[in-house]
Amino acid sequence: MLAILGQTLAQPATAAGFIEDSKATLSLRNFYFNQDNRNGGGPRSDEWGQAFFLDYKSGFTEGPVGFGLDVFAMHGIRLDGGGGRAGKADAERTPGALFPLESNGKAKTDFGRVGVTGKLRYSRTEARLGTLLPKMPVLIYNDGRLLPQLFHGAQITSNEIDNLSLTAGKIEHSTERNSADSHGLSIAGANSGSNARFSNEFYFAGADYKPTRDLLLQYYYGNLRDFYKQHFFGLIHNWKLPVGALKSDLRYFYSDSDGKNESASGRAEGYRSAGANGSSGEVDNNLWSAMFTYSLSGHSLGLGYQKVTGNSDWPRINLGTGQTVHLITNLQNGKFASAGEKSLVGQYAYDFAKLGVPGLKASLTYVKGWDIDAAGSDKREWERDFRVDYTVQSGFLKGVGLTWRNAALRGNDTTDRDENRLIVSYSIPLL
Repeated sequence: MLAILGQTLAQPATAAGFIEDSKATLSLRNFYFNQDNRNGGGPRSDEWGQAFFLDYKSGFTEGPVGFGLDVFAMHGIRLDGGGGRAGKADAERTPGALFPLESNGKAKTDFGRVGVTGKLRYSRTEARLGTLLPKMPVLIYNDGRLLPQLFHGAQITSNEIDNLSLTAGKIEHSTERNSADSHGLSIAGANSGSNARFSNEFYFAGADYKPTRDLLLQYYYGNLRDFYKQHFFGLIHNWKLPVGALKSDLRYFYSDSDGKNESASGRAEGYRSAGANGSSGEVDNNLWSAMFTYSLSGHSLGLGYQKVTGNSDWPRINLGTGQTVHLITNLQNGKFASAGEKSLVGQYAYDFAKLGVPGLKASLTYVKGWDIDAAGSDKREWERDFRVDYTVQSGFLKGVGLTWRNAALRGNDTTDRDENRLIVSYSIPLL
């Protein structure tokens, strides 16, 4: 693809769209992260860094088949590495949340990455090869640290039919949030220790169909070879009421074993899933949820319920450094997707533009999970997340974004944890 692109750009007439439609943005993110683990969960993390992102997106060359190129370069600089100095007051602080570690256990002074994606467009269909930032029910990249998680592979998306979007592709490896290196793909239960196992084949396909303006129907399939196969069915409906509006969000995941995870011998090699106490390690999971959100004049109030059945935890690509998942229980720390777990979700959000303060938003989410099938009895957990976002609307600092994210996680099936994230962000258009 890149060789063809180079030949095409040598012809100025066909390269016009490539250059004229190009966009480039320089983004800055200042990130402070504080995590206090309790009841035997280890010492606290306390790190601070500054990140720079250069995002270049070309247009497409002219002609029936257009070619293009995207480049995403990022660099993180350590402002506070989180301690780790023996005999000093900050020795209790554990580095590694924002930055990769040196061989001596200290955080690196800086790290960076460059992602390149070749793209091809024909009619209303686009193919991409290289660095990807997937955002679909079976796989979502995580952007909860200084630098985002990256995936690498190929994807094709087609919008040839009105109101129907089709996608398919393959992911081969990922670059985690606090790393500059690529890694294979795995799930919880198989990705740590001397017997860790990984795969470089995650296949996906899906469809989003809008039969009406207010209704979205979804089906997605994901397959991590030698670990699991997963089917997702979703429905989102927006109903405008005489007073306010109601959003209904229904989701169902069906997951079972694949390849080596299907056999006892394969699971003995390490191709196992985390799950219920005494489970065989085979993927066996059903998860369904329903979330209803009522909105009125800047206020939104949501209530939801989620239930997990089967002997394994809900499977997802997870290298142990954090993930974002398409669940109504996707909170700052917990995911509430253990085998047997039932969860109740409550959420309130308010947009202060209704009070004359545009750019200011706040939300509060609470999730309670119980009936977790783990060793012992009465396993449960809860988390409360509070978030405030403000974007400066005018003046010299116009466009500067400020975010405070606070979370408290408690339970007898997990580490008690308090966490704060303070983020300042700003984007500068270059082209």
